[in-house]
Parts: sequence; structure tokens; C-alpha cells
Amino acid sequence: MIKIFRSLLLISVILFFNCRKEEVNKHSKPNILFILVDDLGYHDLGITGSKLYETPNIDRLGTQSIQFINGYASSRVCSPSRASIMTGKFTARHGITDWIGAKAGTDWRKRNRNDKLLPAEYVMQLPKDDITIAEAFQQEGYKTFFSGKWHLGGEGSYPENHGFDLNIAGIDAGSPRGGYFSPWNNPKIQNRNKGENLTIRLAEETADFIGKHKDSSFFAFLSFYAVHAPIQTTEGKWRKYRDKADSIGITENGYAMERVLPIRQVQDNPIYAGLVETMDAAVGIVIKALEANGLSDNTIVVFTSDNGGVASGDHYATSNLPLRGGKGYQWEGGIKVPFFIKVPWLNTSGIKTDFPVSGTDFYPTLLDLADLPLNQKQHIDGISLKLLLKGEKLNLNRPIYWHYPHYGNQGGEPSSVIQQNGWKLIHYWEDGHQELYKLPSAEHDSLNVISKHSELATNLSDNLMLWLKNANAKFPTEDAEYVKAKAEKRKLNTINHKWPSLEEDRLKVLSKDFQPNEIWWKSKLKID
Repeated sequence: MIKIFRSLLLISVILFFNCRKEEVNKHSKPNILFILVDDLGYHDLGITGSKLYETPNIDRLGTQSIQFINGYASSRVCSPSRASIMTGKFTARHGITDWIGAKAGTDWRKRNRNDKLLPAEYVMQLPKDDITIAEAFQQEGYKTFFSGKWHLGGEGSYPENHGFDLNIAGIDAGSPRGGYFSPWNNPKIQNRNKGENLTIRLAEETADFIGKHKDSSFFAFLSFYAVHAPIQTTEGKWRKYRDKADSIGITENGYAMERVLPIRQVQDNPIYAGLVETMDAAVGIVIKALEANGLSDNTIVVFTSDNGGVASGDHYATSNLPLRGGKGYQWEGGIKVPFFIKVPWLNTSGIKTDFPVSGTDFYPTLLDLADLPLNQKQHIDGISLKLLLKGEKLNLNRPIYWHYPHYGNQGGEPSSVIQQNGWKLIHYWEDGHQELYKLPSAEHDSLNVISKHSELATNLSDNLMLWLKNANAKFPTEDAEYVKAKAEKRKLNTINHKWPSLEEDRLKVLSKDFQPNEIWWKSKLKID
């Protein structure tokens, strides 16, 4: 009888605590950790196919997440893409269509490029009328935190002006002023120790915020400056990846000519590889902070990039093959990015979906996962992916739009894109010609099939133009001062001088005695 009583008592205790646990889970708000990497290419991770770069922490996160293998940034460059994450709107609608600071209109002539068009004018700070994703969570009682790259406006349009309670290092700059090693030049993050790594510091600041707010719901946005140029690393990491590239096999040539600029064909840059590894270590720091504070089971984690990897211009850092192009380009390499969402209480581990998704979708998805009210008038172009995350089907064939009426630093051309039902149409504003691609395809934007599907192309084009009109899109205009002969001379100079110079620089970085300077970009400065 005593044994029966004890058994019943034990069962009652277990049921009580299980009910309490369900009650707590039912009423506690989930935390959000959003990790945004700058300029990280789709194939720049071990989990997405890189043979050189080592990313064990992100790979682990990826296996615990649902991986959207057709995940797209909302733009081929940073500021527009970031604005779309913040607002849930495609770029033509919120008006930030180029990286903030790029010249437009007649000012473009100051670049001495002699292009056919003058790029369209664009909005140069995040619109105040928009309710950002941070403001949406803030209004629901969340503590909001931003750390890292902002690049969505200057004074008066910083993170703290758009819904973030705390802002560490978020200013108008698009790259780390002063580089990745302290001392850096950023009024929103103090120098602490000479030679300190900025990427690690941003992660530590985020981990500190997590620890201090473990008993309240939070929305933490870790926005790395990495892996944007200037690419820098330590001598030790450079040597590690230089030797690894050598063991894989260093090719004699590393570039091919795209339409405007040479483009990198191989992932063999040991400096960039070291920068990627440090970023991965930083991700490990914040994930461990969740675990150490007992928050792993109640925190949604997002990991993505703002555009494709830099294969041309900027720093020619990586290769996105077999995807064509890279940052700044209109093809898959410019817009396809890693896109992971981990929801601990849903069975997302190891799942891959080919449903096409956009950076605009984070806003409604995260609100929906937190059981918070959606705001369809704000995130008008985004859709909630909650059903997909729950393992259900999302019966929706919505189009995704990109609008870039500018010339990229990396060789991209002024163009607009519509993607729907596995087809992608690109409209070029210089001469009005179009390209049509069937996705997915082994050719990855190299097989233009518009001549075989003219009726489909016409329908997609009509839809694109109508959408741009309704979104009040701005367009480039013809430059009356364009001289064709000057443009041709510039391209010949690129082929005859720029390309060979890039090949020489690549081999220098891979040589055994390479040294950028004695202090390796300040990483060897002695700690105070």
C-alpha cells in the first residue's frame, strides 16, 4: 500500500512539473537572435560546399535549422537588402535601391566610368514612417539590441532611432573604419585593447547582452562588418589557409573575364579564409552564450547574408561558382545566400526546402513564430514561413522582385528581376534587352532560353513592369555625355592591365613569404 502511495505521489509530482513546464512555454515569449553577415557568399560555408573555408559553428547551426536552399537577399548590395529585412518591403518600394553613399544622377560622372546611363536617385536613410522589425518587437515589450554594421543612415537614423534600445558599433559606415583590429575609428564602440578583433568583440557584446537579459524576452541583432572588405586576418590564420590552399592545389590562373570586370574562379584566398573563420568563431560565442544561460530551447536563431560573395570589384575575395556572378551582379551569385532559421520547439533540424524565400520574409515570420500580431501594411512584400517551419506546405506562388537601377562597383548592370514558379527574367535598362532562365539549372544563369519561351517572357515582363509602376520605382536615365569609344577603351584597359594585375596579386598572397606589413593589419599590436 505504501509503495502504491509513493508511486501515485511520484506520478503526481511529475505531472505537476510537466504541466508547469507546458504553462511556462505556453506563456513565455521566445527570444530572437538574428545573425547577419556582410558579403558572405552562398558557398562560403562548409555546410554549403566550401572546401577551403572552415565554419564548424555555423555548420552545426545549419544542421539544427531549416535550410532554405533557395534563400535570397533582397538586393545584390548591402543597404537595400538590410532595409528590406528591417521593413519587410522590396527595395523599389522602400526606395533604398543602392548602398548608401553611392553616387547617382549626374554625380555619377565623377566616377569617370563613362557609362550609358545615369543611375537613379534613391532614398539615403531608412524611412522614419516605416515600423521596423525592431520597433515591432519593442512595442511588444521586448528588449532590443543591435551590434555591428548599420549603413542605413547617419545621425538621426541610427539603430536607436529605429527601435533598438542599445546600439553597439552601428553607424553610417558600410565597412569597419580603421579595420578589423583595434584601434578602430567608431564612436559607437570604444577601443579596449590594441590588436583586439572587432568581429569577436561584437559577438562578446552580444553575449553580454544575452546574459544580462536572460530573464526577459529579447530581440538581438548581431550584424557583422565581416566579411566585407578590407579583408584582414592574423599571420597564423593566413599561413594555415595558405598551406591548405597549397595542399588542395594552387591553379596558375584564378580569374575569368565577365562582361565588365574579371571575376574570381577559385576559393583560394587565405586572407579571406581567415576572416571567415574568425566570423564563425564569433557565431560560436553567441550560441554558447545562449546555452550557458539556459536559453537555447526558447530562442529562435536566424543566420543569413545581405548579398552574395565578393568575386569582383571591392576585393575580389571569393568565388561563388557554380553560381554566376557575385555581389553587385544580377545573377544567382549576387543574390542567393545562406538562409537558416532554427526554431528549437519545431522539428527543423536537418530539413532542407527549395521553396523560394526572400529577406523580406523574416519580419512576418519572426512575429508569427512569437505569436505576435502581424502588420500586413508594413511588411507588405514579406510572407510568413511559419507553416514551412512546422513541416506543412505553403501553397503560394508569389513572385519575388529585385530592382537595381544602378551600376555596381563589382560589374553589375542596371536591371530589374522577377522570379516566379522556377523562372527568372532579367530586364536590362541600358538597352531594354531581357534574359530568361529556368531554375534550378546546372547552367546557373548561363543558358538564356528566352527565344524558346517568348510568351512566358512577355507575361513575366508585363508583371515586372506593372509591379515597378505600382511601387513607384525610380529608373536610370540616358547620359547625354556618353562616348562609346571611351567606354571601349576603358574595357580594353581592364582586360590588358587590371586582369593581369589581379593574377599577380593573387599569387603574391599565396606565396610563402607574403607579409602585408610587420604588424599584420594591427593584429600584432601589443595589448596595453
